[in-house]
This record gives sequence, C-alpha cells and structure tokens, in this order.
Amino acid sequence: MDFDIQAWWESLGFWQVTIEVLGIIVVATLVRLILQLVIKGVVHRVVHRAKKKQGVDDTMALQASPLAAVRIVQRTRALGGVLSSAVTTIVAIVAVLLIIGVIAPDATGAFALITAALGAGLGFGAQNVVKDVLNGIFMVVEDQLGVGDVVDLGPATGVVEYVGIRITDLRDVNGTLWHVRNGEIIRVGNLSQGWARVIIDLAVPYDSDIDAVEERMLETALGLQHDPKWRRLVLEKPEIWGIESISAEAIVVRLVVKTRSGSKDDVARELRVRLKRGLDELGVRLPALNTINLSGLEGATSVRGARPPKTGQVTVQEAVEKAAAKPNRAPRAPRASGPKDPK
Repeated sequence: MDFDIQAWWESLGFWQVTIEVLGIIVVATLVRLILQLVIKGVVHRVVHRAKKKQGVDDTMALQASPLAAVRIVQRTRALGGVLSSAVTTIVAIVAVLLIIGVIAPDATGAFALITAALGAGLGFGAQNVVKDVLNGIFMVVEDQLGVGDVVDLGPATGVVEYVGIRITDLRDVNGTLWHVRNGEIIRVGNLSQGWARVIIDLAVPYDSDIDAVEERMLETALGLQHDPKWRRLVLEKPEIWGIESISAEAIVVRLVVKTRSGSKDDVARELRVRLKRGLDELGVRLPALNTINLSGLEGATSVRGARPPKTGQVTVQEAVEKAAAKPNRAPRAPRASGPKDPK
C-alpha cells in the first residue's frame, strides 16, 4: 500500500495552516541568521586583512597607519550595519506576506487593494521613514561617515558607534549616546577623514618681543615634530601664521600644525605644555584675560539651582530699617561762578 503524501497533507485540516506558518517563520529566521553570519564574516575578514597588512592587532592602532586602511575598516563596518538592518527588514516583510497568503489564500485580490490603500497612506504618513532609509544608504555608499569617525551632524557631535538603515548612534564626549535619525541629518562634518589641523592662538603681553616669541613657538613645534613619539602623528612642518589680533591687553600669535585626523587633540595638548615651558624659559608671562564666554552646557551650570546665588531674601521691614539707619548727607553747595576775565 503506497503512502499518499498529498492526501495525508490535506487531511490535516487546521494543522496544515499552522505547520505552514511555523515553517515560514523557521525558514525566515534561518535565512536571516545565515545572511547575518555571512555579512559579519565578510566584515571581519576585511578588518582582519587590513590590520594584518599594517601589522597591528588593535583597531585603534590603525590611527597611525595610512589613511586608506583606516577608511576601509570604518566604511566596511558601516556597510555591514546597514546591510544587516536591510536584511532583517526584507526578510520580515517577505515572511509576513507569505504568512498572510497562507492564512487567507482567497484574499489576494482584496490584499492587493489593501496594499494600494496602505501604500497611498504611507506615501503621506511614512515619508520620514523613507527619508531616513534613503539618507542612511546614501551616507554610507558615498562614504560620508563610518563606524569610529568623529562627526558633527548638527543635532549631536561625537564618535559614530553604529550606522543603521534608519538611525545613526553617536557617543559624545560626556558619554551620552545620541540616536540621530538619518532623515534629520542635513550636513555631515567628518573630523576623521584625511587630516586635521591644530590651531593655537597664543596671547602674549603687548610689550613682548614678537620676533623672539614667534621664533620660540616655531622651535618648540619643530621639536615636537622631530620627537620619535610624535613624529608619526605630525604630517607637515609647523607654521607660524603671524599676529592674529592686537588689543590693549595682549597680542595673539597663531601657530598651526597639520596632524592625523584622530590625533589632533593629543598633539594640541602636548604642544600647549611645551609652549608653556618654552615661554617660561623666555621669561614671557601670559596676560590674564578678563572676558570668559560660557555657552551650551557650560553656561547652563550658572542657572539657579546649579549655582544658587549667595544673597538671601530681604523683607520690606529690613529694607526700611536699613534706610533709616543710614545718615542723611548734606546737599552739596553750588559751585561759585563769577564773571570771566576779558582777554
């Protein structure tokens, strides 16, 4: 007696639909996992190859490697994040459509009408989602940013930790993780591409010997460039751009150094320390600047509550008593004026 699989399958009734739905879910999950593993494997292989080619074990050590190797790693990780998000979205949509076709096979025509209506509605209501997706794809394909880049996106500034198909995650200097929608990104200021420039405006007293100060500043910067520890981070010879501004308090002299993009802050801090020591040896004392402008979070610390005023409340009675205790001053006598002597 031959076993009729078709008859057995049709005899399952309700369980037939359940098994088909479960099968679709299992297959979709497996497809997603396989594609995710493939994407992660390709990303890992590219990153490992770039690190092996430069002879480093840590990704952060690539900052001292050629810029092309750094961009390969950052762009590969960004593309991996976008592809992972796209794979998850596509597999989920296909699985949902297949499940609806299994549960209601006669609703294909009605489902087409519903899809058209939903498409028209989403055309107005989901414009931001479409905008986020398209912006995310173009930013990664055009290499505007990558994982590990220091970027300024307008709403937030920080290190890119994740690039998705809809959002980009940034970690700012305070440790705050910002989730920025790709559709809200109008401009991208990438501080990690190519090179960076350290600009130091040094204020010296007005009566200082400017030639001697500029010579000492350039000598200090050249010493930093020739230092074996910092030589690989400085790309070009430091330059003195001259006097930037003159005021009654000080003369501002500008020094610039071209560095690797990821090492700008480190070079600037070390250069400031060396400049301070060099000017101390020269006998130049930096003037005290009287004006301090606070902005952003720094200015917010001065509001009531963060730094409450030390003065207390004064009642009306206390004000009257203090006014009564003050001695009354006699009015000033009018100044005597006589006729002017004719000349």
